[in-house]
Amino acid sequence: MRSHRTAYPFRWRVMDTLESLARVLWPSRFSGAVPYLMLAPAVLLVLLLVIGMVQIADSSLHVLDRSTFLPSPDYTLSNYQTALGQPLYWMIIWRSLFGAAVVTLLSLVFAFPYSYLMVRTPSALLRKILLIALFLPFFIGQVVRAYGWLIILGNQGVMNEMLGWVGVEPQRLLFNYPAVLFGLVQYMLPFAVLMLAPAITAIPEEIEAAASSLGANWWRTFTHVILPMSKPGLVGAGLVVLTLSLTDFAMPAVLGGGSQDFIANAIYDQFFRTSDQGMGAALTLLLVGIGSLVVGVIFTIFGAGTLAMGRDKK
Repeated sequence: MRSHRTAYPFRWRVMDTLESLARVLWPSRFSGAVPYLMLAPAVLLVLLLVIGMVQIADSSLHVLDRSTFLPSPDYTLSNYQTALGQPLYWMIIWRSLFGAAVVTLLSLVFAFPYSYLMVRTPSALLRKILLIALFLPFFIGQVVRAYGWLIILGNQGVMNEMLGWVGVEPQRLLFNYPAVLFGLVQYMLPFAVLMLAPAITAIPEEIEAAASSLGANWWRTFTHVILPMSKPGLVGAGLVVLTLSLTDFAMPAVLGGGSQDFIANAIYDQFFRTSDQGMGAALTLLLVGIGSLVVGVIFTIFGAGTLAMGRDKK
């Protein structure tokens, strides 16, 4: 009986050649540097960010010379004094902070049941429908969605037409603060769901069954088991929604009609409408400082370990 020799596939020979070449170019003694090499792109991006922030900080220390419309060569804190001394900027700051807090709270309230149903439903069809509905908004830009709400909520829009059917006069549904918050909640909801779904998935269903078998009703199971164990997802989703809402530009600009500006809109006006780069840079650093302070307060209250980053060191 003739024996058949197993042929060595050509693609294996190619892979062996590439592996030998890799050994020559990257000897095994360099293996300890692999983690640092993989970290290099992130370090480069952070370095570029730091360089940009240094340049912004330098620009913030120069006031605009109104005679030449060029930055003054002298270093001064006048831009910060103006930003912190005018009631207009304080109103914009508080409007941004309050709006971001409201949007975060509403987004978590709406996103949690959506995430729970998407994770726990036994119906594969319903899960697919919820996933499609979740990812579909990402294929539509934020500005396009904002203009879509202009059509829906306008004086001649769908909502006012429906109100007219029941005898209600047309309402001013746009260019006000609630319209901005509504648009931000609709925009931030998918982000909150994406952060909450993995946290709920990590909760074993057996724990809920055990709580039920011990006599806990659904509400007690939710408040004493599901909600505490999903805290990492809640904190992570809250941080993402809060920071994105605080720095948002499109929704206040489109749905606010220029009368409900957030900090990002004020920064845009200084850079591109008044050409005052110094004031715009000062407002940018104030926004970075406010965002960092808010994140720091959240970490102080809940601890970094809440995000599954290890136990806090005391």
